Amino acid sequence: MPAISPHEIPSGILEKTGTIHAMEFPPQGNTSDVAVLSAERGRFVLKRSAIRPFTDWLKREADVLAALAGTGLPVPAFHHFIQTDDEQGRLQTWLLMGHLPGEPIRQALARTDDPDAKRRILFEFGKSLRRLHAAPCPGPLLSGEPWLDRMLRQAEHRLRHDRVDGKPELLERLKNERPAAVGQALIHGDCTVENVLVHEGNVSGIIDWSGGAFGDPRYDLALAVRPIDDLFQSDEDLDAFFAGYGAPPISRAEFDYFNGLYEFF
Repeated sequence: MPAISPHEIPSGILEKTGTIHAMEFPPQGNTSDVAVLSAERGRFVLKRSAIRPFTDWLKREADVLAALAGTGLPVPAFHHFIQTDDEQGRLQTWLLMGHLPGEPIRQALARTDDPDAKRRILFEFGKSLRRLHAAPCPGPLLSGEPWLDRMLRQAEHRLRHDRVDGKPELLERLKNERPAAVGQALIHGDCTVENVLVHEGNVSGIIDWSGGAFGDPRYDLALAVRPIDDLFQSDEDLDAFFAGYGAPPISRAEFDYFNGLYEFF
């Protein structure tokens, strides 16, 4: 998708930001275009999606951020959500939110060779996730359907209709080998080192909330400690993270199960 150009921004967004003075385009994945706006009324992040299911995901993220307002968690402030049609009549969804300082944990750790600094950041990562899981879940995020039932149903739909990494035999195994139930909690749903920001050694924000839900906290934990580059390749990294989280590590079977589920999302 092309980057967002100023003339495309809907008037409803501009009413919230005021005059836009500058736009930056941070690296992003394939689900949305993202721009950081320096504007008359402050700094904002603007996201646009133009392809399903990503348009639906952005609507979900807007709903989750609106529900999280007032929780005190380090999440972007929700400002505005709008749907428009492009010149070809295709649906576009737009989300305007507050800008948070910092950089993704993965990026911050790639810039340091100091093992103590690395452990401190991983400790703070675990601590921030514990705080999230301990927070009361806002009413709009509660569901009468068990979270894992919903996720397996969505995984089957995605397997049939979208490009996913997961295979049919993996999905069957996930259905047949469900882990023992644990207490549900407010979860992020995509808690990777790309989606947690750090600033001056502390967690400054958690972003990309389309998977936010009342669900299984082991899903967040499994994604948080996935080995990436040279991260979480050692027991020291895991020890630092779970020391911050304040609980023993999840089991290997739990890690494999929830990362298997992630292959469909």
